[in-house]
Amino acid sequence: MSTPANSAETPARTYGGRSAEDRRTERRGRLVAAAVRLLAARGEGGTTMTAICAEAGLTERYFYESFKGREAALVAALDAVADEIAVVAVAAIEGTEGTATARVHAALEALVAWVDDHPDRAHVALVESTAHPALRARRRELLGVFADLVATEAAELYGDRAWPADRARVQGLLYVAGLSELVAARLAGEVTLDAEQLVEIGSESFERLAVVTD
Repeated sequence: MSTPANSAETPARTYGGRSAEDRRTERRGRLVAAAVRLLAARGEGGTTMTAICAEAGLTERYFYESFKGREAALVAALDAVADEIAVVAVAAIEGTEGTATARVHAALEALVAWVDDHPDRAHVALVESTAHPALRARRRELLGVFADLVATEAAELYGDRAWPADRARVQGLLYVAGLSELVAARLAGEVTLDAEQLVEIGSESFERLAVVTD
């Protein structure tokens, strides 16, 4: 007996050497990238499901293939930018040899360069992340994720001089939240700092918050 065409055991068709799952992943990526661009250009209010589909060149059918609704797409866009920031910071620390101060300085240089090269995506992470309840909730979670990253890196960099784990997370949260607000103020023109000044302030603040005071 032949297997019915709609059986779960039927292999997904491939087109041009790409599986159905590959094509779904590619479509989702296009939708997320479109949402990021729209958040940066039009803000949360202008990032509608219709606008995302138009920007991505996909139909509503494919939107709902990837997301339950607009809020899920907004959160996915924020996550994509946050992932990019994390990769930049970790790569800079891991790719730099020398003292803890030198490695922290390298990470801040890389982050500030990323912000200056991609102010649109930085705007999504720092400004639009507060524009909708779903984004604000995810932003709070991401601050915790980055606080944990700071605590982990502090332990690696400073060893016994770093705060114990529970306190390190609190210190990390203070650092991440404070630096985020400072960078947002710089993006908005509310404070005047060049890249070198921002790196120095960020580096000094990291060490002061990461290391146990006497």
